[in-house]
Amino acid sequence: MSASLGRTAPTGSFAAAVAAARSDGELVVQPRMGFPTVAQMGAGLRAVHDTPARTVGTITLDSYTRVGDHASAARALRNGEELNGFPIVAHGGRTTRRMIAAAGAGDFAIQVRHGSPLPLGIVQALVDAGLDATEGGPVSYCLPYSRTPLAEAVDAWARSCELLAERVPGAHLESFGGCMLGQLCPPSLLVALSVLEGIFFRRHGLRSISLSYAQQTSFPQDVAALAALRRLAGEYLGDTDWHVVLYTYMGVFPRTVPGALALLRESARLAALTGTERLIVKTVAEAHRIPTVEDNIHALETASEAARTATATPADHPDEGEAEEIHAEARDLVEAVLELHGDIDRAIPAAFARGYLDIPYCLHADNAQRARSHIDSRGRLRWSSAGRMPVRSAPGGTAASVGADELLAMLSHVQKTFDREALDPAVSPEPLPAAGRTRQEAK
Repeated sequence: MSASLGRTAPTGSFAAAVAAARSDGELVVQPRMGFPTVAQMGAGLRAVHDTPARTVGTITLDSYTRVGDHASAARALRNGEELNGFPIVAHGGRTTRRMIAAAGAGDFAIQVRHGSPLPLGIVQALVDAGLDATEGGPVSYCLPYSRTPLAEAVDAWARSCELLAERVPGAHLESFGGCMLGQLCPPSLLVALSVLEGIFFRRHGLRSISLSYAQQTSFPQDVAALAALRRLAGEYLGDTDWHVVLYTYMGVFPRTVPGALALLRESARLAALTGTERLIVKTVAEAHRIPTVEDNIHALETASEAARTATATPADHPDEGEAEEIHAEARDLVEAVLELHGDIDRAIPAAFARGYLDIPYCLHADNAQRARSHIDSRGRLRWSSAGRMPVRSAPGGTAASVGADELLAMLSHVQKTFDREALDPAVSPEPLPAAGRTRQEAK
């Protein structure tokens, strides 16, 4: 593809769309849809564009493309085989541009979501397609999703950031760091990882960044964590244009429709009450099947309405000093990494090698695997052991090993809590929407 392809975008600016919504006092809601064919993906974008909610679009990529197997993605397209997302490299930049134009989405901001630890080919393809936004990061798209050595992912992400910054004025990159096995990570580590990836992006030329955080097990703790994230971003990202994106709970989702809707609405209320600019939604179908376009539109509209009508209750407030504690722990983690080396590309792998960063229950070879967490009696995520990380709230010594039953209980805590409330006889049951013909991937 010629370099000129990336200089005129067929879509609206992603950063500008979020800034405009923030100026209007509205929450941006976003799906995670990805379809294999041009017709399906274009129809999905049009449906999201046309919903009355304040939205941005998503093109989620398929698994072949995520691992760089573009030949298999192209072969699947030729043979009409099922793919779980849009193979942007196999389709090519010109085809993707034409798809967006045919969908009538020329003024619509669109983000590419993928999950690749080695994203250079994907970034080249989205630049060629005239798109200006994607997400991920050298840690957050390496440790949970791949066996790629961390140093290799850091190098690939550095080159990808520089390509994006050079080729796309105003390009936007979202850190996925706040979603690192989010249902099992105490929030200080999620905050630190998101900020560290933001620093990494900035040092490789990007000036429009978003920092993520995944809804976890406790509303008050999440309020405190989001306050700490905003404060830390202000301290480390300087004059960078940044915003915060919240993810509706990333773990095991409620099986009942009322439970799933309650959890979705709770995430929207959390976003609204904390001033979060963007929300990535999940649908009522998450526990049962791949959501359809219709499922996603329903989720977008439900979340948007919940945000508009959000009110606070006394139970929402964190404990006194909770935000300060999370901020202090996250800051200690960030400083411990930055003090290892002046080059963040070398500091991040060194931090994992020394155990200064350690993701609980993450089995990647470059993760120390000494950190452990638990859910306390009030539903908050706490450290059982922080390994070698400089974490103030962690108890001393080595945590007892976690059995399979305890781990499963932690993973299903949110699902069971919301489904149990949904089984109240006063709650009218709702049927699960029927699956449509068009399917999307739920990442």
